[in-house]
Amino acid sequence: MAQNKDGGGKGRGRPRAYDPDVALQQALGVFWNTGYSGSSLDSIASAAGMNRPSLYAAFGDKHALYIKALEQYWDFAAADMHEALTHPDLTLPEALMRFYEGQLSIYYSGDGLPRGCFAIGTATAEAVEDAAIREVLADRLGRLDAELEVRLRTAVDAGELSPDVDPAALAVLASAMLHSISIRARAGKSRDDLTALARNAVNVICG
Repeated sequence: MAQNKDGGGKGRGRPRAYDPDVALQQALGVFWNTGYSGSSLDSIASAAGMNRPSLYAAFGDKHALYIKALEQYWDFAAADMHEALTHPDLTLPEALMRFYEGQLSIYYSGDGLPRGCFAIGTATAEAVEDAAIREVLADRLGRLDAELEVRLRTAVDAGELSPDVDPAALAVLASAMLHSISIRARAGKSRDDLTALARNAVNVICG
């Protein structure tokens, strides 16, 4: 009788041949390039280096996989935004520029043409008829507005902004500019042009 070489008496199930985080990142890339509707499970499985049954077992159906990818993207982008907006040594203009430049680094991170924001580029197309995607998108946009509002209220308290300004309204304006920058990146605008646009926006917001 053949002996168990590891001596531990444990079953020798086939080791998992993929990293779930890497596989999800590969799936995100497919969705980012071709959109939710344009992405097939076969193309996602191929990019992730998995077969379809393994993909289902790990993430569920295509819709569940997209929601996971959307949430992962927002977590990553939001961490960068938070770092920029809460940095204790940055003035408001410096914090806002770091906020915009950090997102531009993501928008231009692909190997080919700039892809803009994953959420704005893909989730907005599905949100009208898909309540789950709409809920995630609305929640994350609300969180972004709130994060910006906190930073702007801090600037008012510190005397960087006039006490007469409306931080909530300015936060939505700053957020809307980021969405516009994302769309323009996806439409082919250069990073230099969009950095200049962000700088103009910061000048307007900061008065």
